This record gives sequence, C-alpha cells and structure tokens, in this order.
Amino acid sequence: MVSAKKSEKKGFARPELLLPAGNLEKLKIGLQYGGDAFFMGFSPFSLRAKEGGFDKDSFIEGVSLIRGAGKTFYMTINAYLRGGKFDIFKDHIDFVRKELMPDAIIVADPGVFQMLREYYPEAVLHMSVQTNITNYMAVDFWKKQGASRIILPRELTLDEISRIHENVPDIELEVFVHGAICMAYSGRCLLSNWMTERDSNQGSCSHSCRWKYKVYDETSMEKRKKELSGGQVGNGHKDLGDGQIYLEEEKRPGQFMPVDEDENGTYIMNSKDNCCLPYLKELAEAGVCSFKVEGRNKTEYYLATVAKAYRRAIDDLMAGKKFDKSLIDEINKTANRGFIPGYLFGFPSDVPDVHYASNAPMQTHKFIGMVTGEREKADLYNVSVRNRLNKGEIVEVMTPDEQFEVKVDEMFDVEGRELDAIHGGAGERILALRKGLPVGAMLRVKCAA
Repeated sequence: MVSAKKSEKKGFARPELLLPAGNLEKLKIGLQYGGDAFFMGFSPFSLRAKEGGFDKDSFIEGVSLIRGAGKTFYMTINAYLRGGKFDIFKDHIDFVRKELMPDAIIVADPGVFQMLREYYPEAVLHMSVQTNITNYMAVDFWKKQGASRIILPRELTLDEISRIHENVPDIELEVFVHGAICMAYSGRCLLSNWMTERDSNQGSCSHSCRWKYKVYDETSMEKRKKELSGGQVGNGHKDLGDGQIYLEEEKRPGQFMPVDEDENGTYIMNSKDNCCLPYLKELAEAGVCSFKVEGRNKTEYYLATVAKAYRRAIDDLMAGKKFDKSLIDEINKTANRGFIPGYLFGFPSDVPDVHYASNAPMQTHKFIGMVTGEREKADLYNVSVRNRLNKGEIVEVMTPDEQFEVKVDEMFDVEGRELDAIHGGAGERILALRKGLPVGAMLRVKCAA
C-alpha cells in the first residue's frame, strides 16, 4: 500500500513504482533496478499465467524475496472465470490466504470479487484495468463494494483522471505509465479469439493486432483476389483516400478484414507504445499514487532499462528536479513501436507532442546479454547471450548505478575455448568486461544506422 503521507510543498505523496514480475528471475531484476512494488501471479486465475513463469514453489520464494527487501506484493487474480471453476477457486483462495498473504489482490471479475469478500474478508482488493472503470461514478461504486484501489484504463485523459480523484478522493488510483496499448478497451478484444482461438481475458492473447498486415481499398482488394487466383502475390496499397479499407494478415492470404476508424480509435490495429515518463508530475498532481509498468512477458533487459529510467524520474520528481529528457534516450534503447503518452492529452493523432520526435528510431540499441555470474579471474563473467556479438566490438554495460562502454577483447565458451563471436540462443558464454560488475548487469550495442 502507498503511504498516505503527503509532501506539503508538492501536494502529493511519493508515487509507487510498480513493476511486472513474470518469473523469479525477472522479479530479482525488478528488485535490483528499483521497484517499490510488484504484481505477479501463477495460477490459471491470473492473466499471462499460460505464458510460462512462476510455479508454486518459485512463487513462494519470490514472495519471500519481496518481503525480505521490504517491498510490496500484489497478486493478480484478474481472469474472468467460467462457472465450472469456482470450486477450484475456493481452494486457491484458501492457499492464498494462508500461505501468501499478499498486500493486495488485483481482481476483474465481480464474481471473483464477491467470493474473495466472503472467503478472504480481510483481503485488500484492487480493481483490475480489465474492469474498464472509466468514470468517477464507477469508481465510487467499487469503493462502496470494498475496493481500495482502481487501476484506471489507458484510454483516460489527464483531465478525466483528475476529475475522478476530485470526486472520489479517498481511493487510490493506479495508472499504466509504460508499455503496450491494447487496441480494445484494455483487453476487451476478440481478435485473438477469432483468429487463433486464444482468449485474451483468460491470459493467452496471441497479440494478433501486432502481426504483419497489408492494406487495401476496394479496387486493390479485387486486384489482389485476381492475383491470388492466378498464383501471384501482390503488394498492399497504402494511399487509400477516404473509402473503406481492408487488411490482409501475412499468413491468411485472401482473408480481407474491413477496418473502421473514428475519433475513438481504429477498430483492429494496435497503436504505438505508451510512455508517460515525461509526465509523472502531472499524473501525481492528478491524484495517481502508483505508476505501473506493463510487461510480465517482456525480457529482463526491457524490465531493467525501463525500471531504471522510471526510478530516476520519480526520485528526481520528489527532489524537485526538472525532468531529464535524456531518460527518453534510455527508453529508446528497448524494442518499441514508437512512443506516445497514451491518451493523457486527448486522442494521440490530434495532439502535438514535444517529447517524442516523429522520426525517432524505434530502437537505438540491441540487447546482447545479461551477466549471470563472475569467474575466478576478476574481469571475466558468465553472460546469458541473447544476440550476436563479435570479438573486438564495444558494448555498453548498464547496472543499477552506472553505465559505461567497454571493448570486448576476449570471449570463451564454458569449456574455456576462445571464440571470435557469440550468438543468440547459444546459452552462456564467458566475456572479459570490467572488474566489479554485479549479476544482473545488462550488455547492449548500438544498432547500425
């Protein structure tokens, strides 16, 4: 829970940095790189549960690590249940209550909420973004049911968030400040179900909105049909004017999906990624007490880079410092689709943005690997390799406290044989770096222009 003590000078309490923990290793990285709180789950009742990560034993170990670090643990039980699962769910509640005792439980399904109130009455309950609470009347409703925090959807503007806080000031508000933006209202999407029979609200979204599509108008679609029937493959047309447009997914040739767009969005395609890093002060002033980072399925590198940047921005905010724009450069070192500040200032295409250049690269650096251990020789380290690196290349090393460049003049396999290059998927390799690096240090190289 976030402390209610406010700074008189700033008018808001210190915001919480809430990080995703997709498995035990990612949790350790999140703790190392500055998280205040962690959201995590492991059962079929948690979204993302089917993507691999925690089992019962590693989850219990993770909870122990969080407690030992004096941090906060929120358990996700945010899936929508089918009627046949409630008996099993009762046993799960008993386990959570006796063995885990989370600081709060994140809930979406009103039926799950009601069962938790009955069988775990002392539980602190947070309403998931999946509940799609978009106005202060809905916030007040859930407060009266016993919820202590609302996780607001990404679709809200800063004014709307502020209005909610003004009308219901005695409930906590949490906002996603970084990560993917779902093309539907926070997960209310049928694309995955329709195209792959994977249910987004059962934790197994296939992210169909991020696949490769070609775009057609009526005329070019008919031409494409003729090309397919003749055994040829044509190119999609993008200069479509104002008429109806259609999408064809890369692996579904000949299946044309109509696309509509209005002031509320495009009804199939995914947007750019969310990044509210420059606007944390405005969010805190609007009443947000918890800044949440999306990405339980993202890499350790993504988590470390994003966590470090937001940790620094929050610390600077509380110290009264101006936002350091170089932090945007750090965020751009992760894989992304380009950034927008969500819907904070209105529909993204209608709002000029001073922080994100339209021609900015999608990703400036490539993740090479993570330090997993130190060898007997002081400057040699075991590295879990994720991408190719050649001997003699310069890598940037990132730790929680510093960043620096080093030329990699020596690399070996685990048997000690010298190598000229290492490759992603090869497992662990040994690199000569610099003395004193911690486990969890990240290695990256600048992408070619």
